[in-house]
Amino acid sequence: MHATAERPIDRFFASYSADHQHPTNQLIHVFAVPAILWSVVALLWCIPVFGTLFKTGVWAALAMFGAWMFYYRLSRPIGFGMLAAFFFMGCLCRLLQAEYGLGGLFKLAVGVFVVAWIAQFIGHSKLFEGKKPSFFTDLTYLLIGPIWVLAKFYRKMGWKY
Repeated sequence: MHATAERPIDRFFASYSADHQHPTNQLIHVFAVPAILWSVVALLWCIPVFGTLFKTGVWAALAMFGAWMFYYRLSRPIGFGMLAAFFFMGCLCRLLQAEYGLGGLFKLAVGVFVVAWIAQFIGHSKLFEGKKPSFFTDLTYLLIGPIWVLAKFYRKMGWKY
């Protein structure tokens, strides 16, 4: 299918792209958006689990599953790509927790979150884009950013989404 505004994913990407025209802002997003996504996963990973039924990371797993369902409904290829990304992020959280403890993972996630958001706002400042971030209009765009970056990768690889 040719990328038109017919599918919801194409409408989301067209709107998101309109707010991300400057090449420097786009480059910032390619690094900052995945960093923010990982940091949110890691922060959810750190939420305590009470009882013995579940282990650390269950809140992150539930959030990743919910987001994955949203992505898979928009596009199966994007859904599978995000499944791989979420699997990687979960494994990274588990490895970092094993190495540095839950407190260390939490501190790292907070640091990455803050630095990546500062980069995002610099990209949207008058220095570069000069437009407010898309999620100021609709919070759904907090979920669109990661797949917009993934779709850029798909296009570079010649893959359809």
